[in-house]
Amino acid sequence: MASIVTAPHALVGDSAPEAQSLVHDRDVERGEYGTFANTDAKVVLDSWKDSPDEKELVYSRWNATTARLAESATLAFLFLQLPQIILNTKNLYAGDFAALFAVPWMGQLTGLLGNLSLLSYFATKKERGAMIVQAVGCVSTLIVLMQLAIAGAMPLPAFTATATAVVLGFILNLLNYQELLRPSIWQMWEEAVTIGGVTVLPQVMWSTFEPVLPHSMLPSIVCGSTIVTMIILARMGMLPEKVLLCMGGVSAWTATLLFMWSPVAQMWTNFLNPANIKGLSSQTVLLAMIGNGLLLPRALFIRDFMWFTGSFWGCSLAGEGILISMYIYECVSPALFWIVSLGYISWIVGMLWKDSQAYRLPSILSPFSELVTGSRQYFG
Repeated sequence: MASIVTAPHALVGDSAPEAQSLVHDRDVERGEYGTFANTDAKVVLDSWKDSPDEKELVYSRWNATTARLAESATLAFLFLQLPQIILNTKNLYAGDFAALFAVPWMGQLTGLLGNLSLLSYFATKKERGAMIVQAVGCVSTLIVLMQLAIAGAMPLPAFTATATAVVLGFILNLLNYQELLRPSIWQMWEEAVTIGGVTVLPQVMWSTFEPVLPHSMLPSIVCGSTIVTMIILARMGMLPEKVLLCMGGVSAWTATLLFMWSPVAQMWTNFLNPANIKGLSSQTVLLAMIGNGLLLPRALFIRDFMWFTGSFWGCSLAGEGILISMYIYECVSPALFWIVSLGYISWIVGMLWKDSQAYRLPSILSPFSELVTGSRQYFG
């Protein structure tokens, strides 16, 4: 796929790449450089001055490489849902509709909401690779929900409303990406996504611990009412500017937290009932790890703290963390565990090294520092 290469001057930071002369000015004035004769030196030096800076090329190449890596993550995330889609199709053809009731449609719907929220976020940032990943997530999850609706495992009105929201979201995001959408319409869409995310997230977190906590809809009611009130106040111009800036990233952060919470719920389930670990698929864990790992370099390169946090969490907890629990209970071979673990560490170290090279940073840990402090901003 084609990718857009951004020039180094699109960055704000102390060590942004700058054009540097390959020789000193005094050498040019004297017409001397090495063993070249005076008459030929000017021609050689002029050609050197016109050639692109090698360090600038390192930046441009890594920029293009991270974009391609993010786009290639689509395959890993596609295969995450593909086994479930195939299994559901077999059960539908066999007439075994009861088997599809084992797939919780509310959990699938929550993931779909997260994909839609992040799709809107990356459409605003013009990050095509991340947009494709979220779009594939939306489509594959919608297919699973359609199968559940056919089997009667999901109410038909709920599926109809969901499908309508997905189609509408795709159209609006595409128009916004092409800058063909009115800002007022996009604002309404973002507000709707924000309300949905803030309402669902606390309820999902609460329900994880319902064996310990009593069943209650209070978290979603309180948080949903609060965010609706804040949006109304924002429309009326009654909120401070700092609060408005924070609200701008609420939908993306809630979507990220939804995905981040999934492995937490899985780890909690493993803690309560270790026997469930045997039902986990190491292939699924590895696919999630690979997909998030391919997104990490791009998230770090553009200094997107939210994106990096979600992807790093997906690799570390949803991938390595669950793999450790499977290794402890002897559900994966030691060879697989150590190969994956060492490969993951090598990938992180290599990513930091390449990023520090691209930005000419003094330390391999400097990219982390810039990411957390926000001292460098990327304008693609």
